[in-house]
Amino acid sequence: MAVRKIKPVTPGQRHKVISARETIMSTKPEKSLLRSYKKTGGRNSSGRMTMRYIGGGHKKRYRVIDFLRDKDSIKATVKSIEYDPNRSSRIALLFYEDGEKRYIIAPQGLQVGQTIISGKGVAPEVGNCLPLSEIPLGTIIHNIEIKPGKGGALARSAGSYAQLVAREGKYATVKLPSGETRMILVKCRATVGTVSNPDHILEVSGKAGRSRWLGRRPRTRGVAMNPVDHPMGGGEGRASGGHPRSRTGLPAKGYQTRSKKKYSNKYIIERRKK
Repeated sequence: MAVRKIKPVTPGQRHKVISARETIMSTKPEKSLLRSYKKTGGRNSSGRMTMRYIGGGHKKRYRVIDFLRDKDSIKATVKSIEYDPNRSSRIALLFYEDGEKRYIIAPQGLQVGQTIISGKGVAPEVGNCLPLSEIPLGTIIHNIEIKPGKGGALARSAGSYAQLVAREGKYATVKLPSGETRMILVKCRATVGTVSNPDHILEVSGKAGRSRWLGRRPRTRGVAMNPVDHPMGGGEGRASGGHPRSRTGLPAKGYQTRSKKKYSNKYIIERRKK
């Protein structure tokens, strides 16, 4: 997959870089797998703004994705690779032998017409989903469960992947995209391969309007505010703002916010890159 640089016909297109979308085979999503997607605008149930810089954005519908991959020993044929406005990766529409249709996160290299399967005893090939106990060591995986039967939670964004490093007893050691090395139960499932659309990181919006289409409003810098609004606000002239910190006063840029009592600390062998 490649990216496409737009000709500088207008100022907004001068620096615009988008994905070529060569692998997308279908323009219309599967109707039975669509759900309505209501925007909040950053407001809670009382109507108060609890998250800033959210609002607007293009109308979209949610595609129901199968993160569980619990349809065991039933072969599925890849009908199409599609665009999903709710995530950075591409999604694949599967037609199962019993007639059911499901969406999954499309791995890199998955082809239309290809047959994939999930469950115990299946081959560790791209697109197949199986427990960590049956995946060969060193295999590149994605869509990894943290708790058995809960569905994939790790390595789901475009181009991301993890690696199965070791296995001992009831735990497998997995190196995650962040650089963290973590123990996960061997009962947990994962899908073989890398997540599709690895060139997503190379995309450049080109203009502020594209961020507004995504529902992102302009973010105000703390140093540009008054002291009553932000700890880094105020001062004579263009003050640097002092020590970097959040609006609530929590130090930023290197300050450890992870709880020392967090239950999963004992499963982490090596912390993520700082």
